[in-house]
Amino acid sequence: MPSTQSISFRFFSHWAIFSYRHAIGIILAILALTAFSTFYTVNNLGVHTDTTDMLSEEVPFRANHIRYIKSFPQYEDTLLLALNAPTPEQAHQAAKKLTAFLQNEHSYFSDIYFFTGEPFLEKNGLLFKSLDELGRITDYLAAAQPLIARIADSPTLYTFASVLTEATEELRNGRKLDLESVFSGVSATVDARLAGQSRALSWQALLGGEAQKDTYQELIIAKPKLDYSQIFAAEEPISIIRTAAENMGLASDTFEKLRITGEVALAHDELNSAMHGAQDAGILALVMVAAVLLLAFRSAGAILTVIISLLLGLLLTAAFATIAVGHLNLISIAFAVLYIGLGVDYAIHFLLRLEELRSPDQPFSEALSQTGGDMGQSLLACAITTAIGFYAFMPTTYRGVAELGLISGTGMLISFLITITLIPALQKVFPTKIRKSPDSTQSINHILDLPRHSRKMVYGFTIAAVIASIVALPKIKFDYNLLNLNNPQAESVQTFQELLGDADDSPWHINILVNDFQEIDPIVKRVSTLPEVKSVVSLLDMVPQQQEEKSLLIEEMAMILGPISFSPAAFLAADHYTVAEQRTALDRLRTALEHFVNEQPAHAAANSARMLHTSLTNLLLHLEKLSATETDSTGRAQMLRALNKDLLSLLPDSIQRLQLALTAQPFTEEALPASIKELWHGNDGVYRIAVYPRENINDNDALRRFVRAVQQIAPSATGIPVISLEAGEAVVDAFIHAFSLALLGVIVALWIMLRSVTSTLLVLIPLLLSALFTGAGTVLLNLPFNFANIIALPLLLGIGIDSSLHMVHRSRSGIVYESLLHTSTARAIFYSALTTLVGFGSLVFSTHQGTSSMGLLLTIGLLITIVCVLIILPVLLQSADKQQENSG
Repeated sequence: MPSTQSISFRFFSHWAIFSYRHAIGIILAILALTAFSTFYTVNNLGVHTDTTDMLSEEVPFRANHIRYIKSFPQYEDTLLLALNAPTPEQAHQAAKKLTAFLQNEHSYFSDIYFFTGEPFLEKNGLLFKSLDELGRITDYLAAAQPLIARIADSPTLYTFASVLTEATEELRNGRKLDLESVFSGVSATVDARLAGQSRALSWQALLGGEAQKDTYQELIIAKPKLDYSQIFAAEEPISIIRTAAENMGLASDTFEKLRITGEVALAHDELNSAMHGAQDAGILALVMVAAVLLLAFRSAGAILTVIISLLLGLLLTAAFATIAVGHLNLISIAFAVLYIGLGVDYAIHFLLRLEELRSPDQPFSEALSQTGGDMGQSLLACAITTAIGFYAFMPTTYRGVAELGLISGTGMLISFLITITLIPALQKVFPTKIRKSPDSTQSINHILDLPRHSRKMVYGFTIAAVIASIVALPKIKFDYNLLNLNNPQAESVQTFQELLGDADDSPWHINILVNDFQEIDPIVKRVSTLPEVKSVVSLLDMVPQQQEEKSLLIEEMAMILGPISFSPAAFLAADHYTVAEQRTALDRLRTALEHFVNEQPAHAAANSARMLHTSLTNLLLHLEKLSATETDSTGRAQMLRALNKDLLSLLPDSIQRLQLALTAQPFTEEALPASIKELWHGNDGVYRIAVYPRENINDNDALRRFVRAVQQIAPSATGIPVISLEAGEAVVDAFIHAFSLALLGVIVALWIMLRSVTSTLLVLIPLLLSALFTGAGTVLLNLPFNFANIIALPLLLGIGIDSSLHMVHRSRSGIVYESLLHTSTARAIFYSALTTLVGFGSLVFSTHQGTSSMGLLLTIGLLITIVCVLIILPVLLQSADKQQENSG
C-alpha cells in the first residue's frame, strides 16, 4: 500500500504538470479572477485609521474612553492651535482674530474653543487670581497710574522718556518704586529695535509686576469636519488654517506665529511621513530586491515569475480581506508586508529547486514533476504551520491583531496555491534555464559551508548567547509613547512635545468622570495629594473662592486707575516733537540712570537700570551715525517713530482690557455661560475632572507613574495617557497570548505532518533561538518594542518556521550534512531571507520613526534567523545524524 508521502508527492507532481500543460487557460483564469478581485477590492475595501477602534470595546479602558467621548464629543478629533507672540497682548489679539475667522468657516469646522478669549472670562478674569496676586497688581497699578495718565494725554516717546526720567529721580531721592521690570522691558525693546526687529513693550506684564518673557502663548481648540473619503481626512481644514495664518501675518517664521498640533494634526503628519517614507523605501527596496533576485537566478524570466506571482497573490489576499473583514486598519494593513516577505520565500524555493533538477539529458516535464512533488509537500507544510501561527492571533482582544491574523493566515494559503499553480504555468512563458555549471553557486556554497568544521565553536557561541539573552530578557521594553512613532521634525510633534514640557498646559492629561456634582470635591482633594499630580481642574474651579475679598481689591484698582482713555488723535502728537527734542529727552533719561547707578549700585533696580543705560547709550550713538550719513533727519525720525510704536502701541488695548476686568462682580455657578459649562458638565449629566501631571509624561516611566497613581483613586479614569499605557499593555498581552497559541498550534501541526518528535524539535529550536536572540538584540541596541515595530514579529515567526521546516524536510530526504548546505534549499533560504532583508531593511531610512524602527527590528531579526537556520540548525542536524548512526 503506498505511503501517505508517496500519495502527496504524486498529487502535487500531477498538479504541477497539469498547470504546465494547460498554462494559457490557467494564466488567463487567474488573471481574470485577479482583475475581478481588484475591481471589487477598490470599490469595497475601507481603511480605519483610529488606533483605539482596533481594541475590543469590552476592554475596560476602551469602554471608559467611549463613555468619555459620548459625554464630551467636543474633545474628540481636534486640532490644537498654538499661537505665540512676543507679548501677551499680541498673542491674545491674534488668537481672537483667528478664532473669529475660523468660527465663520462652518463648512470646515464644527466648533472653535478659545478658552481665555471667552467674554465672560475676559470680564471676570481677575476673580480667578489669588489675593496675593491682586494685592501685587494693586501696588503696581498705584505706582504706574501717574505714568499712564500722563502718557494717555500725550502718548509719545518724549513724554514716556520724560516721565521715566522723573521716576528715576524719585528713586535717587529714596522713594520706593518698583521700576525693575519697567527698566528691563524698555531695555529689551530698545535693543530689539537697534537690531532691526520689533519687540513691543507689554504693558499687561508691567501692570502685573512681571518681567516680560521672550514669548507668550495662546491655545485654540478647533474641531474640524474630517473627510474620510480622502486619504488625508484633515487636509482641507489644516490648509484653511494655514492660509488664514499667512494672511494674518502668523506664518511659522514670523515673530507672531501659529503652529498646528493636536491628535488630528499628529495623525495627519504621521500618515504623511509614513507614506513618504514607504515611498522612498519602496523605491530603494525594489532596486535591492531586484539585485538579489538577479544574483539568485541570473534570469530576467525568473525574476518576472516571482514578481507576477507575488503581485497576483497579494491582490487576491486583499480581495479576501475585503470579503472577510471589509476594511484594513493600521495593524492589518501590514498583511502586505507579511505576504511579500513570505510569498517570495515560496517562489524562490520552487524556482531554485526546479533549476537544481534541470539537466540537459532530462525532459523539462520530469524536472517540473519532481519539483512539484518535492516542493508541494514542503510548501504545504510551511503554509499550514505559518497559517496556524497567524490564525492564533484571532482570539485576542486586540481587534487590529486579530484581523491581521485572519488576513495573513489566509494569505499564506493563497500564496501556496499561487506558487504551486501559477509558477508551473508561467514556465511556458519564462522557462527556467539549465544551470550551465556549478560556478554560479560556488560562492554561496562556500559561504554556507563555513560552519562545517566548527561544530564545537558553534555550540559554544550558541550556549553563551543563550545565557546572555536570558539575562537580557527582563530588560526588554515597550514604548507606549505614540509621539515616538512620528517624524520628530514634524511641526505637530515638536509643538506637542513642547506643550508636554509645560505641566499647566499639558495636552496629555487624565480625565475622571463622575455622575454627581457632590462627588467632585472629595475626588479632587484625594487626587491633589498625589506627588505625581501638578494640578486638578474641575467645574468647582470655574467659580472662584473669596470673591467678596477680591471684589474689594478690584474696586480699589478701579478707583486708582480712574477714567483713562486714549483718542486716536493723541498718537499723532508723536510727530509734534522734533528729532532733537526726543533725543534730548532720551539723553536726560540716560543721564538720570547713570547717576542712579553710580549713587546706589546695590539697589534692587540697579542691574536693570544699568542695562537700560547701555541700551540708551547705543541708541543715541546709532542716531549720531544716522545724522552723520544723511542730509536730513528722515532715518532718525523713522527710527524714533518705530521705537515710539514699540513702546506705546499696546498700552491702549492693555488699559481697555484692564478696565473691562475691573468691572468684575461676584458670580455663582448659575451665571457661568453654556460655552464654559459644557467643557466640564457633559450633555448626559456627567462631570469631568482634569488631572495634570507634575512630570513631563513624554517619558515612559513618568507616564506609568502618573497613570497608575491616578488609577488607584479613580480606576475608570481615561485620557491619552491612560489609553497609551493600557493600549500598549493590551498589545503586549495580545502578542504574548497569540504567540503562545501559535507555538502550541505549530507544535501540534508539525508533529502531525512530520510524525517525529526529533524532527519537530529540530524545526522549533532555531525558531525559539531566533526569538530569544532578537529579544536580547532589542535590549543591546536600545530598541524598545512599540505599536509599529511589534508587527515585525509575525513575519519573523513565519520566516523562522518556513526556513527551519525546509531544512528539516530536505534533510529527511536522505541528504547528508555535507551536501545539505550545497542544495537549492539552503540557497533558497539564504536568498529569500536576503530579499526580505534588503526589502524591508530599507524601511530603516524612513522619516517615520515607527516604520524606521520596524525596518531595524526586521533587519536584526532576519540576520539572526539566517544564523540560526543556516549555521546552528545544520550543526544540530549533523549531530542528530551521527546519533542515529551510533545508535544504529
